[in-house]
Amino acid sequence: MSRNLHIRKGAVFVVVVALTFLSLLASAGVRATPGVLMMPLQMELGWSRATVSSVAAFGIFLYGFVGPFSAALMQSIGIRRTLVGALLLIGAASGLSLFMAVPWQFFLTWGLLTGLGTGAVAMVLGATVVNRWFVARRGMVMGLLAASTATGSLLFLPVQASLAQTYGWRGPIVAVTVVCLCLAPLVALFLPEHPERLGLVPHGAQAGYAPPARPSGHPLRIAVSALRGAMVTRDFWLLFLTFFVCGFTTNGLIGTHFIAICADHGVGAVPAAGYLALMGFFDLFGTTASGWLTDRVDARRLLFAYYGLRGLSLMALPFVDFHGASLTLFGVFYGLDWIATVPPTLRLANAAFGEARAPVVFGWIVFGHQIGAALAASLAGVLRQAQGSYRDMLVMAGFAGVVAALMALRIGRSPAQGVAVLHQQP
Repeated sequence: MSRNLHIRKGAVFVVVVALTFLSLLASAGVRATPGVLMMPLQMELGWSRATVSSVAAFGIFLYGFVGPFSAALMQSIGIRRTLVGALLLIGAASGLSLFMAVPWQFFLTWGLLTGLGTGAVAMVLGATVVNRWFVARRGMVMGLLAASTATGSLLFLPVQASLAQTYGWRGPIVAVTVVCLCLAPLVALFLPEHPERLGLVPHGAQAGYAPPARPSGHPLRIAVSALRGAMVTRDFWLLFLTFFVCGFTTNGLIGTHFIAICADHGVGAVPAAGYLALMGFFDLFGTTASGWLTDRVDARRLLFAYYGLRGLSLMALPFVDFHGASLTLFGVFYGLDWIATVPPTLRLANAAFGEARAPVVFGWIVFGHQIGAALAASLAGVLRQAQGSYRDMLVMAGFAGVVAALMALRIGRSPAQGVAVLHQQP
């Protein structure tokens, strides 16, 4: 009997992580799709890169802005209901876009509606699930879930690029629609809400564990109250600004424009998408390893290394030869670092704001990530159209990464504290 209970408990935690992973994977793939559609829409419908990238930027912005409100909604009506509604909205919006003919329809479906839907299936979902279902190994599980966002963005891109090349811009959209509409009933049927409802405690919790009191009230009030409380602290702004740079240098710039950057150097869309897929593959290992390290190493030091190395690699990219070996090396390195920042950022947020409030506050920090991503997606398109090159944009993004690395060392330290604090666990 005890053995059966042990197997049942293990199976429940696996199911929770698996369904959350797949949902985040699908959502991130949706947000990356405009990068694949950029060239086909330009060739088939005559839409400029600036038009497509501005819609992508708005969707990325909403993806972040909705995050804290969806985290509050999960506290109010539950994770399962929020997630099912979001997946159905994404599927319906992408399906409607099959009939678009003018840019405002693209803005409505891929900017507004999928932005709202994917905002509820974002990193705040992972943070809420991890804080609710795990006490031990939070960093590693969050690393795995965070990796799914980059894996979804990048690993499916070769398939989407191949569909676009074969069937035009509608091919990738059909794939996105089918995936989201098939995933929604699986979540509705098999995702449990709380471990307590199954007579369980979070993984790693001791007997008699009492879950922290969750915020109550209207989701809007919960989200706004968490923001007001966090804004008076310096740590919030340091986390917000460093994550702004994370979004600026990943989803916004490389995720949205890498295929176009490669096209400027004579590399085709499918091979370029293959390098993005390489990043997604190695991100799965890099971010999971980052979660394992976060459980053991000072999170500030990790962020310093991640942002600094990322910045230097972006500064170097405009000056490489864009041959296979160079792009492969860049893809492996950038993939390992892509979203490795998430586990240490959540660890620092938990330390600063407490595990009950942290998912909602983390949602606002992720909003900073998406503001940075939206700005980079839009600005890179404008600069490319004005200058005919991405060089200045890449160098500027690299410099921002170096600045973020230095800022990360100040998180969790008062001005009176010395460097010795860096040797302590956050």
